Amino acid sequence: MIIKSKAPLRLGLAGGGTDVSPYSDEFGGAVLNTTISLFARAIIEPLDNDMIVLESQDLGEYQEMESSLELDINEKLPLLKGVYNRIVKDYTKTPLSFKLTTIVDVPKGSGLGTSSTLTVAIIGAFVEWLNLPLGDYDIAKLAYEIEREDLKLSGGKQDQYAATFGGFNFIEFHSNDQVIVNPLRVKSKYKYQLEWNLVLYYTGTSRDSADIIDSQTKEFKQKEGNAIKAAHSIKSIAYKMKEALLKGEVHQIGALLDQSWQEKKKMSTAITNNILDNVYNSAIAAGASGGKISGAGGGGFMMFYCPGNTKHKVIEALEKFGGRAYNFVFEDEGLYTFTVK
Repeated sequence: MIIKSKAPLRLGLAGGGTDVSPYSDEFGGAVLNTTISLFARAIIEPLDNDMIVLESQDLGEYQEMESSLELDINEKLPLLKGVYNRIVKDYTKTPLSFKLTTIVDVPKGSGLGTSSTLTVAIIGAFVEWLNLPLGDYDIAKLAYEIEREDLKLSGGKQDQYAATFGGFNFIEFHSNDQVIVNPLRVKSKYKYQLEWNLVLYYTGTSRDSADIIDSQTKEFKQKEGNAIKAAHSIKSIAYKMKEALLKGEVHQIGALLDQSWQEKKKMSTAITNNILDNVYNSAIAAGASGGKISGAGGGGFMMFYCPGNTKHKVIEALEKFGGRAYNFVFEDEGLYTFTVK
């Protein structure tokens, strides 16, 4: 028996950063995101030898150990161990024996929510294997708790819910960790137009999002200044972009992405750098009407809205930076699990 799961990575179209505490707790956050055809995958193979085998194929990391109630998260592969620890603590109350293999389609630190999406995929595999009574909200909340509380990884709240639910979602964040996922019924012709005109470009550089999030959190705690004002603006842009998508005013997306990017850069000095600025300016010069970083910033993926027939010109203009444009389509389904017997 083999248990498999996959969860889609996400594009943060608008509102990113407003899902980070303490901003979301005090003012309420709002994020518009969509999942795409790039995935994090997890495979569980049950064993009967009282051993645990962990392997991350994309990171090239492998570890074997005796099965126990709790694994040391301070060693390598902390996400895999963190999920196991909570599953045992909250549900099985007894050690498990298995091999867990994980695969992510993009590099670590890409800005597409890789860590949270992988956490969701691993939880999904355990839920499928052990028949655990967890719904979508339960899985997303558990993934958030494992990352933010158990592993002490800084970050927001959107990625876990995007990966679990899938599709276009407008997600609202309130105090006491209350999250409301609003699936958007975007007409197919509007989605295809957006998909056709978006360029997803990997800059070739990764970053530690936790450091950037910590910087934003510090700014938020000061209650005043550029970070709070920028977050207010970014949240308002999320509402505008949601309306534009639902009404089919897709041509507005480029300008809204640009506005969001200009505001996001005010939230932390670590969000952009000379490389990202040069990439952005080159894309605009080649015909893009706007764009932004995906995720916390500092590196990883950028996206650009390219109206008319400018998409290929933008891709050609970005080739000199040594990165890579990724092909993708929007993915409507979220976490998916199944068993091969």
